[in-house]
Amino acid sequence: MNFTMPNIAPALPEIFILSMACLILVVDLFLQDRQRVITYLLTQLTLVVGFVLVVMDFSQGRVLTFSDTFVRDPMADILKACIFIAGAVTFTYSRDYLQQRQIYKGEFFVLGLFAILGMMILTSAHNFLTIYLGLELLSLSLYAMVAMQRDSVTASEAAMKYFILGAIASGMLLYGISMIYGVTGTLDLAEVAQQIPGSEKPLLLSFGLVFLIVGIAFKLGAVPFHMWVPDVYHGSATATTLFIGSAPKIAAFAMLMRLLVDGLGGLHAQWQDILIILAVLSMGVGNIVAIAQSNIKRMLAYSTISHVGFLLLGVLTGTAEGYAAAMFYTLSYVLMTLGGFGMVILLSRKGFEADKLDDFRGLNQRSPWFALMMLIVMFSMAGLPPFIGFWAKLSVLKEIVAADMVWLAVVAVIFSIIGAFYYLRVIRLMYFDKPQDTARLEMPLDMRLLLSANGLSVLLIGVFPGSLMALCLAALSGA
Repeated sequence: MNFTMPNIAPALPEIFILSMACLILVVDLFLQDRQRVITYLLTQLTLVVGFVLVVMDFSQGRVLTFSDTFVRDPMADILKACIFIAGAVTFTYSRDYLQQRQIYKGEFFVLGLFAILGMMILTSAHNFLTIYLGLELLSLSLYAMVAMQRDSVTASEAAMKYFILGAIASGMLLYGISMIYGVTGTLDLAEVAQQIPGSEKPLLLSFGLVFLIVGIAFKLGAVPFHMWVPDVYHGSATATTLFIGSAPKIAAFAMLMRLLVDGLGGLHAQWQDILIILAVLSMGVGNIVAIAQSNIKRMLAYSTISHVGFLLLGVLTGTAEGYAAAMFYTLSYVLMTLGGFGMVILLSRKGFEADKLDDFRGLNQRSPWFALMMLIVMFSMAGLPPFIGFWAKLSVLKEIVAADMVWLAVVAVIFSIIGAFYYLRVIRLMYFDKPQDTARLEMPLDMRLLLSANGLSVLLIGVFPGSLMALCLAALSGA
């Protein structure tokens, strides 16, 4: 039996992150609570080095390795770089929050690194098993992060709901994969794509596709598989909510692309119809129910659901430009989410969670600068120009119209207008109401600087969106 050593170079960033996660886990065992900053700094250093490893060897082509189960291509590299940035920003925002609540533990950072490793595997998956491996690594890490506040009833409830619904979603996904394997006899995405056009069992293939999409919709939080999103966002510590709401969305987009475009592109006509239903329902339910929320974490959860609907619009077009628009939308959404939840953390303090909309009343009188940052994020989420959210929505709508689905674009615009109401309500509270809480905003300098940069980047990329869109187009031109 001959054994050929696989080319490990394409997976060097993953190997590095895995090694460092294990090392930090061991180092953290020997640290006392007052030394926990070492774990934090090692985690941030890991993300920086991981980012450098991806960028310095940026892939110009498509490289397959590990028996074609792992692929490195421009899309994977760009998404991984963005995952590292989102992870580093999340950990920076979270540090002080965790310290104040006595949950500044090494587990948070180690689980975060393993979750990031799961996201990286998902973005580079070229085989059903690799996708499942990455998904489970990500999901199990997130379940544990949600349950970190062991004394909190809401956190325990959220973790339980997340685990049960996540397990159902994984089961659905696995069932769909098994059906497709039964028809094609392979787990390799490229071979599946080759065998679909001449398949003698199209009905079984369609059933497999439906189960697969149900699993993906659960993970994305698309309606009607969205039930876990508001409860998990609400019940988790805000630092965990920030993590769940940001970088994993990039991985979810990658999983969608790998499964539906790379593997099941031949069934585009079937999955397009299903995605249309999911997109319309997500935009409708997400935007309408968000209006009734008085808790900003739940409001942002329903906002996430509506944004997932927009993301699906780009993918269902079935064109490279549509995929690029969806990728642009995903990256824009993550940037805005980091800013939104970053503001919630900024307003929180020991013994006080600023998770009510009323907590934002009169913020302009307390801190005009951070009220401006929140205004930028809210305007951008609403899709107003010149912020990045406007270009994200516009690019998706443009591709929908180009695909001769004008009615769908009209529906998306109507729901966007409805959704603008709850974003503008936050701005009204900040600028036209008197503050209920006059306590000083006390946060470390690094978080203040990063939150400011976060808000300004939403504006700056909105003014110059061409570079990011060109990057997305270059990454997906061969998809």
